[in-house]
Amino acid sequence: MTESVERHSFGAEVGRLLDLVVHALYSEREIFLRELVANAADAVDRRRFEALTNPDLSLPDAPRVRVVPDKAARTLTISDNGIGMDKAELAQHLGTIARSGTLAFTRAMAESQASDKPSLIGQFGVGFYSAFMVAERVEVTSRRAGQQEAWAWASEGRGEYTLAPATREEAGTDIVLHMKSDAEEFLEPLRLQTIIRKWADHITLPIMVVKDGEEQAANEGTALWRKPKSEITEEAYAEFHRHLGHVFDTPWATLHWRAEGTLEFTALLFIPGMKPFTPVEEARESRLRLHVRRMFITDEAALLPPWLRFVNGVVDTEDLPLNVSREMLQATPVLARIRRAVTARVLSELKTRAKDSEGYTPFWENFGATLKEGVWEDAEHRTEIAALLRFRSSAQEGWTSLADYIARMKDGQQEIYFLVGDDAAALAKSPQLEGFRARGLEVLLLSDPIDAFWPERLAGFEGKALRSITQGQVDLSEHKVEGEPAPDLAALLPLLREALKEDVAAVEETAQLVDSAAVLAAQAGAPDLAMQRMMRRAGRAFGPDRAVLRLNPRHALVRRLAAQAEAGEDVTEMAGLLLDLARVQDGDAPRAPAAFARRVTAALAGVRSASAESPEP
Repeated sequence: MTESVERHSFGAEVGRLLDLVVHALYSEREIFLRELVANAADAVDRRRFEALTNPDLSLPDAPRVRVVPDKAARTLTISDNGIGMDKAELAQHLGTIARSGTLAFTRAMAESQASDKPSLIGQFGVGFYSAFMVAERVEVTSRRAGQQEAWAWASEGRGEYTLAPATREEAGTDIVLHMKSDAEEFLEPLRLQTIIRKWADHITLPIMVVKDGEEQAANEGTALWRKPKSEITEEAYAEFHRHLGHVFDTPWATLHWRAEGTLEFTALLFIPGMKPFTPVEEARESRLRLHVRRMFITDEAALLPPWLRFVNGVVDTEDLPLNVSREMLQATPVLARIRRAVTARVLSELKTRAKDSEGYTPFWENFGATLKEGVWEDAEHRTEIAALLRFRSSAQEGWTSLADYIARMKDGQQEIYFLVGDDAAALAKSPQLEGFRARGLEVLLLSDPIDAFWPERLAGFEGKALRSITQGQVDLSEHKVEGEPAPDLAALLPLLREALKEDVAAVEETAQLVDSAAVLAAQAGAPDLAMQRMMRRAGRAFGPDRAVLRLNPRHALVRRLAAQAEAGEDVTEMAGLLLDLARVQDGDAPRAPAAFARRVTAALAGVRSASAESPEP
């Protein structure tokens, strides 16, 4: 037998390529098992297909893939009863890097007129060589279906391989990996089952792991998304959703469809029924699972944009070309078209569901803040997303849309007014709303962190501009209200500006107040106050904290100060108190809390405080 062993060199540059496969091509060592299992499943599919025209190649009664760990011998064996390989095929497919028998077979089928073509997931070429990541020696014994001879291929991955006659009772292939000392974890049956369940759970062929002499099924064996919708129950959908997302809820929406035509793929997506618990800040990437012919490839293909990352599920395609390592996707127009199609389908579902305001509410309360991110970052879908947004309002209970707001606008109103803050309930009581309520003008109350950003990008909706009521002066002259004549603040305003010149950009009167004496607003053209507060908290303040102090000329305190200014009295102390009161109303701390407390105490006691006259820096 020794004399019959043939030694062959691999194809050109094989040493360098093998080193690349082993050390750089794959990101995880466990991938080797996915590659070998995929190849084995392919071999069974090929035999099943060829048996349609050649009954002599018929599969045995129980086709399967067996994974057999042997700790004592430190070997891992992957066996199948598929099509097998003869001597020439072993040399051709395993003797040349990136020579793919499956790929060649698939091309041949594409050129044939056969209607029942197998769906092959493997690339028996580079994928096979991933075995050398964990094995110091690989032995392959194979017998071609329909032939009596078996052949053995062996290599240590150092530039050459051997071929020799062998024996095998039935057609198929055995791959024996002599494991490296640092790869013994892959001889643990539980570890093997976990890897198979992760990467090959939905291969329809049974994959058995042998433990203590007994075969245990390692894969589910059914790809639910490939079944007709009419054969799947709601309970089955819900169970699959829980399995994928490791959650316990029932999906709010299930999207299951098959795209056919120039682009073919099957998708089964779920919009969860509850917001997942995230103990730390969640990543912004979509984790939708990409499968190619049932085999899991990656959940990092960004099949949905970040603002739809709450959607989970599977997209399975026949058409996606993969590069040699299979886990690293090529930059391909196919993947881009799949992304566009899947995004459009999810948006279409949301548009349909949004027509039922009661049914849409649970989704919005769970994922509305995430959806808003799309208005900020996705110019292509910005208008569509805006139509899906819902808000609290100063004019009514519950949620309202931009379209509903526009339908309720007063005659002559050209802007959609909104107010941004940290809490919708607190915003509903904000002094900023007083003048708008008095005039019957509705204001949307925005309380998510992203609300400080996205209105700038949207700008308008259905021809109506969006306008923050704390950003510059809002012209309310078109909407008159009855009230006492306002006093002249010509003497007061210059004194307040001088007293507060280090703390405010301007002091001006406003018609936006009714019951409160003063509020703060951003300068025209400056970021909204809510955005300024957010950036300060994040340590990213972009300039001095100088807002505009707005006064209600009809308020008793402002009237008194105006009278004091007319009489030539000093209003410096009250100017500081007025500013700090406006800051507190807006959710900020006073400039100097201790001095503020002394001022308030003195004002309540009706006496001047000497210490309050010299505020703390």
